[in-house]
Amino acid sequence: MKINKYVEDLRTKSAAELNDELVAAKKELFNLRFQNATYQLENTSRIKDVRKNIARIQTVIAQKAKAEN
Repeated sequence: MKINKYVEDLRTKSAAELNDELVAAKKELFNLRFQNATYQLENTSRIKDVRKNIARIQTVIAQKAKAEN
């Protein structure tokens, strides 16, 4: 249920807000990978969660683009 609320929240955002959130998620993923490479990351499952969130954001962006056409 928590994921559905996150997706619904994404659907209410504008394209610019979605792009900002996508950039922030990609930066977070980079930082998590860097921490993992230097053995500083404690919660490695966070990488998987962020990757899935990036995919969710990209899916919503694609759905909005398709709906505009």
